[in-house]
Amino acid sequence: MSRQVPLVAANSVLGSLQELRSDTLGAYLRAQRTYGDVVRFSAGPPGMRADVYGVFSAEGVQQILASQAANFRKENAVYTEIRESIGNGLLTSQDEEYRFQRRMVQPFFTQRRVNGYAAAVHLEAIAAAEKWSASPDGLIDASKEMAEFALRAVTRILFGSDIDTAIDVVRRNFPVLGDSVLRRGVAPLRIPRTWPTPANRRVAAAQRELYEVCDRIIAERSAAGDTGEQDMVSLLVQARGEDGAALDADAVRDQVLVFLLAGHETTATALAFSLHLLARHPEAQARLREEVDSVLGGRAAEAADLDTLPYVGQVLKEAMRLYPSVAIMGRRNAEAAEVEGFHIPAGSDVYLSPWVTHRHPDYWARPEDFDPDHFAPEAEAARPRYAWFPFGGGPRACIGQHFSMLEATIALATFFQRFELTAVDHDIPVGLAMTMQAMGPMRVRVTPRDKRPQRHSAGARTEGQGAAE
Repeated sequence: MSRQVPLVAANSVLGSLQELRSDTLGAYLRAQRTYGDVVRFSAGPPGMRADVYGVFSAEGVQQILASQAANFRKENAVYTEIRESIGNGLLTSQDEEYRFQRRMVQPFFTQRRVNGYAAAVHLEAIAAAEKWSASPDGLIDASKEMAEFALRAVTRILFGSDIDTAIDVVRRNFPVLGDSVLRRGVAPLRIPRTWPTPANRRVAAAQRELYEVCDRIIAERSAAGDTGEQDMVSLLVQARGEDGAALDADAVRDQVLVFLLAGHETTATALAFSLHLLARHPEAQARLREEVDSVLGGRAAEAADLDTLPYVGQVLKEAMRLYPSVAIMGRRNAEAAEVEGFHIPAGSDVYLSPWVTHRHPDYWARPEDFDPDHFAPEAEAARPRYAWFPFGGGPRACIGQHFSMLEATIALATFFQRFELTAVDHDIPVGLAMTMQAMGPMRVRVTPRDKRPQRHSAGARTEGQGAAE
């Protein structure tokens, strides 16, 4: 017999509304520690109160994303806002529409195709490194720098020679849409988008400008036909299914906007926190540099190096464990369900949180510590599959996972061939938009490796000296 989900104690007037809005990640983490792996929040004023469920165990996550995926659908308010902001691409589409889109897009995300993007990623990584070398004080904000790097890399892959036309439009307008999605997605009442409020006008203008630049480039590619161009817009325009079906212009735009979101904001977060964590942990940084130097010997990182740079991969996975780009994932169940033995009524908003599961003491030794050896092969093999799920899982797992790891691995290898990093800011507050964001500066000092101070030999260095460096 199913058990009743424990209710999180809350304010008698607004329930858990204020806590969930002001400190969502903290509220989820405290609920798991106090009540267990399946919890219920009641939020809102009397007469408007709604229940929200949290599921935090690896086993529960697997049920929702994999074994019961057909019942747990992308039909909550946040996904509605994403659809209305950037269209109904792979991120938000469902059922036959999703399956059609996935079939059309899958050929562009095979390992072979994605490996072909390595040169474009390396080009942008070198450009970022050259910019850092010219910094007079050696200070960079890792969050801002990685946002720019990842945006340029994915825009180059999507738009090819039109990168400079598109990038400023994307840079200015995506944050406006992201803020709107978050604000409206969690609001108890949402003002219709057609009302001419200042916020609605800003969002409409941002969406219009973003759509216009995508539509123009798509139209140009369609008119040009098959010219041999290999940017992704050209490939999407030319794509045909087995029955000859094609994506229309709006559907191409929807996919492009999803790839812009997933291809730059998520990877930027992973890279920014990787740089900052390595800057705070010189022993891990030294181990990574040693691997990069030994394997690459000064040459450029290539796609094949994902398998030859295992510690770089461990660092990235550990950064994504501690700071998952998508810290909360929502679903709504069409029919009543049982998850981890608990009854969840039909039509419930159910939230998973990589932020919480990635800190679950049942799966992680020292869950709050940065330790890339959490992802040593033997440690990974000993954990449940869904103890770590920054890319989701099941039939809706992120199609761009290989691209994200390729981009991030090439970037880290390129940067640490050239620099040593030291943290200036240490405790970085985080918040939520469409993806996790650093809410303050994330400054690190970059020192070119050919200009670094003379060091003592490893054997003569004391523990205190190592920490100071």
